[in-house]
Amino acid sequence: MAARKLWFVRGGVSIDSARQEIEPGTASCFGPFHDAATAERAWRAEMRRRVDTAQHRLSVLEVPRPGGESAG
Repeated sequence: MAARKLWFVRGGVSIDSARQEIEPGTASCFGPFHDAATAERAWRAEMRRRVDTAQHRLSVLEVPRPGGESAG
């Protein structure tokens, strides 16, 4: 059975302590990935690249695949 979800890695540099607002020009998105394990590997690789930027945050986002619901 085909997976009904996709995963993305997204984030950027936070400009507020609540991490609700991203600094303009720093937003990034990677994916789609077809499984959570691949998305997590991408997340880890990007976090290693950005380890010196304390306010940089990335997260794995799980979303339904477009047209993934069966019609019956």
